[in-house]
Amino acid sequence: MTPDVDVCEEVHVHDDRLRTVAERLPDEEKLYDLAELFKVFGDSTRIRILFVLFEEEVCVCDLAEALSMTQSAVSHQLRILKANDLVKARREGKQVFYSLADGHVRTIIGQGLEHIEE
Repeated sequence: MTPDVDVCEEVHVHDDRLRTVAERLPDEEKLYDLAELFKVFGDSTRIRILFVLFEEEVCVCDLAEALSMTQSAVSHQLRILKANDLVKARREGKQVFYSLADGHVRTIIGQGLEHIEE
């Protein structure tokens, strides 16, 4: 056992608590999808892109400049963010502008930041 983790000194299963958990636990597919979503947030480049989009709707050129990256590298990360419904795109003539898909993205990042700053 890991020394820094407290464990029960005797085994006693609490059936009432386990029933409550079983009733409320999402199904495996939803848990898998949630884990996959959080993997997307596991890349600091994607987090940096999201922080830029917190402030302003921008095109790939702007993102590349703001983050000192190539447009190709930014586009690759945007594809991942878009595939996971975290950003959306809007075409204006020959340019495509990106923004956050909805307020949930800001909430997820904001709560994560708040948590690590505690």
